[in-house]
Amino acid sequence: MNKNRAVLYLRLSKEDADKVKRGDDSASIKNQRLLLTDYAKMHAFEVVKIYSDDDESGLYDDRPQFEQMMRDAGMGMFDIIIAKTQSRFSRNMEHIEKYLHHDLANLGIRFIGAADGTDTDKEDNKKSRQIHGLVNEWYCEDLSRNIRSSFRAKMKAGQFLGASCPYGYVKDKNDHNHLVIDAYAASVVRRIYRLYLSGYGKARIASVLSSEGILIPTLYKRLVLGENYYNAKASDTTKHWSYQTIHTILNNETYTGCLVQNRVNTISYKDKKKKKLPRDEWIIVPHTHEPVIEPELFQMVQDRQKARTRSLRTKEEAGIFSGFVYCADCGHAMSRRYARHGDKKCNGYICRTYKTHGKRFCESHGIDMEPLKEAVFCSIKEEARRILNPQDIRELKKIQAQPDDSNGCLVQLEQIQAGIERTEQFKRKTYRNYLEDVISKEDYLAYALEYEKELEQLRAQKSAMETKARSRQEEAGQADTWAEAFADYMNVPQLTRDMVLELIERIEVNRDGSIRVYYQFGQA
Repeated sequence: MNKNRAVLYLRLSKEDADKVKRGDDSASIKNQRLLLTDYAKMHAFEVVKIYSDDDESGLYDDRPQFEQMMRDAGMGMFDIIIAKTQSRFSRNMEHIEKYLHHDLANLGIRFIGAADGTDTDKEDNKKSRQIHGLVNEWYCEDLSRNIRSSFRAKMKAGQFLGASCPYGYVKDKNDHNHLVIDAYAASVVRRIYRLYLSGYGKARIASVLSSEGILIPTLYKRLVLGENYYNAKASDTTKHWSYQTIHTILNNETYTGCLVQNRVNTISYKDKKKKKLPRDEWIIVPHTHEPVIEPELFQMVQDRQKARTRSLRTKEEAGIFSGFVYCADCGHAMSRRYARHGDKKCNGYICRTYKTHGKRFCESHGIDMEPLKEAVFCSIKEEARRILNPQDIRELKKIQAQPDDSNGCLVQLEQIQAGIERTEQFKRKTYRNYLEDVISKEDYLAYALEYEKELEQLRAQKSAMETKARSRQEEAGQADTWAEAFADYMNVPQLTRDMVLELIERIEVNRDGSIRVYYQFGQA
């Protein structure tokens, strides 16, 4: 059997693409194909298939066409692999040993590097192949080190290096390393923060946004911003907001105007696996862009999440005040006090300093659970009566009843943007028709003037719609969240953990057993 069935393997990496842009197109896919096709003809090889990986690093073997080629090799579909050089096949020494000197050798498949003389049929060629493999790997290691050093310097200088911006921001058209606010998405982010601080859980917020048809960040980036964005955690059919998406937004410090980068790093330049870095290794640069969320508001959300987490760790009723009760004298958090007999449930709180170090450091502050619950509940009721009157409640309910048509504004914005893009495309086609003498200069000028008028109208409509969308969001946020929260609790029959989380900052217990409640926006 004449073993001359050959396949060609072509590969172009990001570094090669940069070279082609600068004028050296010897590494381009097109020229690799021509070189290898001529080489095959010259040596009377029959080319049965061509495999081509574009924008793929030679360090990894999970390249789509490379993997297909190796599967086909195992099925005996060819006898020879021809690449421009050994480095086109792989720049990883481990892969050179695995594939060239083991797998392909066992399959009886020959590898040829047309430009560097690599040939696995030549036994005396093996040492040079191994030397080339080491040199190629060293090159990648040095390149990786230089790139990382350059990236860190840019991060420390406050330049954004992410492929895609956090939801709520877009890249500055004049400086792609700078973030600017995307008005619509930022309004959704602000609403998420408001809902969370008003007592909504993350899953409930996700349900509210989904029910209103608001696009999830992945779809928004694709359909509205036109980005070629891919999220490994969201499939193409995902249309609903998730708990994790809300959680990520509520914990993204970038919204405060800080640039937070270098949170993950690759384990090795030869491995795509990434590891999370501890916070002290993150690169955080403040005041690099306009904040969507004020730092104080962001911190309130972080504190609220910690309090909620503490409450979820226990199912017993005592968790209602977990993280909120403090000694009025020493200022430290109070410890739970448990019954010595019976079911041993928490029956109150005692000063942790006194319990641990004795009366030399603090007095014996303590309070029973039932009096504490009654005192806090009465305080909330009194505060509600103090800050609200019947007219306030009617106004709040009127605002709450107003429909939220922000999604309708978004749909109209999408339609207007599509019209702008379509008209600009028609204008470009008309210009090409003029250049190709399909239409006269007079016709081209007439068409161009008509299209420009249409574009002006569409841009004006877009500007007006964006203003309307912002106005709707501002109107929705004008309600006094604090008063609204108290309005919800005017007539509740008993104290709940949600009430404590939403309204209270801390509760201080005095020596005589009396308490002082500090609210999120004031104190009793």
